[in-house]
Amino acid sequence: MKAYGVNELRKMYLDFFESKGHLVMKSFSLVPHNDNSLLLINAGMAPLKPYFTGQEIPPRRRVATCQKCIRTGDIENVGKTARHGTFFEMLGNFSFGDYFKHEAINWSWEFLTEVIGLDKDRLYPSVYETDDEAFEIWNKEVGVPADRIFRFGKEDNFWEHGAGPCGPCSEIYYDRGESYGCGKPGCTVGCDCDRYMEVWNNVFTQFENDGKGNYTELENKNIDTGMGLERLAVVVQDVDSIFAVDTIKALLDKVAQIAGTEYKVDETKDISLRLITDHIRSVTFMISDGIMPSNEGRGYVLRRLLRRAARHGRLLGIKGKFLSELSKTVIELHKDGYPELEEKQEMIFKVLSEEEEKFNKTIDQGLSMLSELEASLKKSGETVLSGDQVFKLYDTYGFPVDLTKEILEEKGISIDEDGFKKAMEKQREQARKARKTTNYMGADVTVYQSIDAAITSKFVGYDRTSHVSKITVLTTETDLVQALADGDMGTIIVEETPFYGTMGGQVADTGMITTDTAAFEVLDTIHLQGGKIGHVGKMVKGMLSVGDEVTLTIDEGRRNNTGKNHSATHLLQKALRMVLGTHVEQQGSYVDKDRLRFDFTHFSAMTNEELQQVESIVNEEIQKALPVVTDIMTLDEAKKTGAMALFGEKYGETVRVVRMGDFSTELCGGTHVANTSAITTFKILSESGIAAGVRRIEALTGDAVFEYYRNMEQTLHEAAHAAKTEPDKLTHKISSMLEEIKEFQSENEKLKNKLAKDALGDVMNQVVDVKGVKLLAASVENVDMNGLRTLGDQLKEKLGSGVVVLASSNDGKVNLIAMATDDAMKAGAHAGNLIKAIASVVGGGGGGRPNMAQAGGKNPAGIPDAIAKAKEVLEEQL
Repeated sequence: MKAYGVNELRKMYLDFFESKGHLVMKSFSLVPHNDNSLLLINAGMAPLKPYFTGQEIPPRRRVATCQKCIRTGDIENVGKTARHGTFFEMLGNFSFGDYFKHEAINWSWEFLTEVIGLDKDRLYPSVYETDDEAFEIWNKEVGVPADRIFRFGKEDNFWEHGAGPCGPCSEIYYDRGESYGCGKPGCTVGCDCDRYMEVWNNVFTQFENDGKGNYTELENKNIDTGMGLERLAVVVQDVDSIFAVDTIKALLDKVAQIAGTEYKVDETKDISLRLITDHIRSVTFMISDGIMPSNEGRGYVLRRLLRRAARHGRLLGIKGKFLSELSKTVIELHKDGYPELEEKQEMIFKVLSEEEEKFNKTIDQGLSMLSELEASLKKSGETVLSGDQVFKLYDTYGFPVDLTKEILEEKGISIDEDGFKKAMEKQREQARKARKTTNYMGADVTVYQSIDAAITSKFVGYDRTSHVSKITVLTTETDLVQALADGDMGTIIVEETPFYGTMGGQVADTGMITTDTAAFEVLDTIHLQGGKIGHVGKMVKGMLSVGDEVTLTIDEGRRNNTGKNHSATHLLQKALRMVLGTHVEQQGSYVDKDRLRFDFTHFSAMTNEELQQVESIVNEEIQKALPVVTDIMTLDEAKKTGAMALFGEKYGETVRVVRMGDFSTELCGGTHVANTSAITTFKILSESGIAAGVRRIEALTGDAVFEYYRNMEQTLHEAAHAAKTEPDKLTHKISSMLEEIKEFQSENEKLKNKLAKDALGDVMNQVVDVKGVKLLAASVENVDMNGLRTLGDQLKEKLGSGVVVLASSNDGKVNLIAMATDDAMKAGAHAGNLIKAIASVVGGGGGGRPNMAQAGGKNPAGIPDAIAKAKEVLEEQL
């Protein structure tokens, strides 16, 4: 068997599956696309999930890839053993509802034995314990003796990840010989030692798990094969570990050369050599996919790997920066399979240099602080470093928490991780509050202030909606970066842009910034200090880096509608001056794709006639199809043309003068229609006062006017339908309905009064004499306050002279009323004080004038006591 190199094996695998009708796709980015379940791509099938679930249609039903992957689950073991690594390449052949077990098994055997030339007698397949079909194929079709096929349980040979598609696996192990074994009796396939190495895993995705352990057969069965390229190379090259295969060994030798040492001489140094070798592969690939160092998410994984490698460089005695030098070797060794490494090499070197420089500034102080902390812990006999101290190392010296943990672990000291998390949360909270602080110019302190002042942008969007330009700056929400990757929020600055930034009352353009492989959705465009224009938004595909040439395309429909509204404000201003007088000055405006708003000086509300006049003038000028011409001239020249300038506005040396025929001339930096006819039509919605001497008009143009009338018409038809009439008869119908309602209300009041009277019955026999004043105190059911007042008036009249007190429970609440005639008041009766005294009995309060008062309460059960108390209170008053 020939000892093929890593790059040869990759090509051989992909060529073999291409010959079997597979579409060979290049490796996907390490940044997952539209998949929040993953931080980084960790398997060949991860980026193909949409094809497995049926959400997307694959470009072909047979696909083969060699996918770059990162797994950080075993990060603390990397370096300590020769088995562990964070970066690896995964070979995979996939079938989406096409071929199944027969082909997958036969092809895996064919590739391993015939293409690569592995010894058949050293290969051992395994199957899931109940998968007789796979067992039969291995035994009958491939010809592997039954005693060499192993059946394993769910833990080893059934692939599932929570709910969703899953299925049994069939793995192929290679016997590397006794020299790699543990020597124990009974050592065979499945033993933990290094003798039997798994090289191939066929996953037969044939079931759907509902998450509760119930399995149903899938209609479209899939194949998902995974094989670690480096592992295959270990077997083919017959070496003891991944660190001895050709490409990785060449990199490890380079690390040893820089450190002035050798591998396998000193085990402590070997740990550092392996760790740096692995981590530099990961970070080089991550940066090439646009991942930037940061303190969260993917960026934090990158920062941790990078700083760990830098610290192990110190342990090996490497002086100064060395990571970007090492990444050159990574690029050289892997560019065959991953041409993007060479394309992005300048950026990779720059990011590595900057990050390493940043860490180098603080690492020595951090390490000496750590030594002091260690010494004081030893002195006091403690073995745990407090969370606050761990946080200080992180915050002040840039030590990722696992780096501190790793350094202390070597000395038998652990850290208080919960305490660290609390300190971290506290700082996040403070940072959230501090974001509101401002700098000496009174503007928000933002990432934009770190941008080189020499960088500027030019707006070229007056005559185009798309433009090609070069990226000069990229930022995330907190940092200047060299690249943005899929899913990142950020800001892009280019040399020249067709995107209009919010200014002069006109809202920003939105749209897309793209290359052949990347797309950034622009959600807002803003003007930044120093003549820069920022495109704020989100990466929706691929990655962009500083220096990339990109195509900037605005949302044309939005721009056109905004332009109609902006041009209409110019016509509106002139029309207002014609109708109201030349005291009208613009005080502010707002135009977007949906409507326009115009604020102006005027000292009274406009009449309907004035509004109609203004609207008509604007529509006449629209119909005249006036050409809209823009000239660039000096401010003095502009003033000579009679152009309207905005009060208090600062203008540059040259200005843009927008003329609409001979009707309107204004200074304006916004975007407009080419001819007033494009506005189509203009409709004023409202006119109102917003400040002393300032009025506001809101209006619509173009399609929005037709939409407004469509909605109005729909509302009219719905109202007519509800009123059971035709739209043209609706006004008449409403008038007659209002008349009817009036009659019903009057009738209703009469009936309510009658019912209240009937409910009370004849109560005149309940009149009592209190010190010579007649008192009628009674209760009645279900009468509201209005009904109670009417009833009170009637009883007072009947009584002729005296005091009336009525109580009623209505919907679980109590209504109380008290009335006193003039002669009763002369005798000392006071309705207001009377009601105040008895309202507390029903859990309420109230009061009023001496002749009439009312109250409410919450406790109907107290009504009898309140009625009884009325007599006592009146006695005291008289």
